[in-house]
This record gives sequence, C-alpha cells and structure tokens, in this order.
Amino acid sequence: MPRILTDSIKTSVDLMFYNLRIAMKTCDWQADICGAPAWRYIYHTIHSCDKFFINPAVFDEPPFHSPGLDWPDMQSDIVLSAELLWGYYERTYGKIMVHLDVLTDEQLVEMPEKCNMTRLELVLAQFRHMYAHIGILNGITIAQTAQYPHVVNESNWNARNLPESFFAGVERP
Repeated sequence: MPRILTDSIKTSVDLMFYNLRIAMKTCDWQADICGAPAWRYIYHTIHSCDKFFINPAVFDEPPFHSPGLDWPDMQSDIVLSAELLWGYYERTYGKIMVHLDVLTDEQLVEMPEKCNMTRLELVLAQFRHMYAHIGILNGITIAQTAQYPHVVNESNWNARNLPESFFAGVERP
C-alpha cells in the first residue's frame, strides 16, 4: 500500500508534537488565559488530538477526565498535575504515531466507523487546532518573558538541526 502522503503526515505530526513540547516547556502553566490557567489549554490541546485525530465517534475518555475539563472556559475544580499532563502528552503522541504507522494513503479519503469526516479531514483539523494553541501558549510566554520560544520548521526538523535552547534569539532583560 502506498504511503507517500501518510509518511509525510507522520513527519509533520512528529514535528507538531515537538513544537507543542517546546511550548509546554517554556510557558508558565499557571498563567491566566481568559480566566483559566494555561495548563487547561495544554490539556484541551492534547485531549482534542487524542479524541479527534483518529476517530471521535469511537473514543474512550482518559480515566482522569471529567465532563467539561477539556474546555478551559468551563469552570472546574479539578487540577491536573504536570506529571499527569506530560504522561498524557506521551501516551497521545505514541498512540497517534502507531496509528500513522499502519495508515495508508488510500485510507485518508475514507471515513472511520460512525464518523462524518474523512481521516484526512480529521488530521488537518488537528494540525490547525494544535498550532493555534501552540501560538496562544507561545504568546503568553512572549508577553511574560520577552523571549520567543522556538517553533521548529520542516527544513530544520528534516535536517535534525534542532535548537539547543528552547528560546530563539538573544535573551532580553
């Protein structure tokens, strides 16, 4: 089965998760974003990828999830630890990479069971969504620190020319 598109998608997803990792490592997880701590946006981003990347119609919530926790604008008394969120990041990343290992180019135009979107539509929606939230998290970091977190591009990723620091440019006072 051909894998020209799916191999390209896998590389881009790997890079996308790396850029989320940088945003997570550089942002203040307690910073206020529209009345919610940044960690809620981190959870929202990971949860969305976990749920919607493969098939939202056939999805089991993680055991620590509670209704509305994935929506930062909804009040919740639950606080997720950094350790739990990093573990969730790793599990979601691993699950998606395994999924991409077996996905073929032909399957990209198919709709998964009980789903009203093609696999390609699901993937593209998560690229848009995750990068939007990476931008929000990086914007908070820039506003608080006057430092710009790296966003690694495909040329540097493919050449494995990865930054030694999580911040781009010269550190400012």
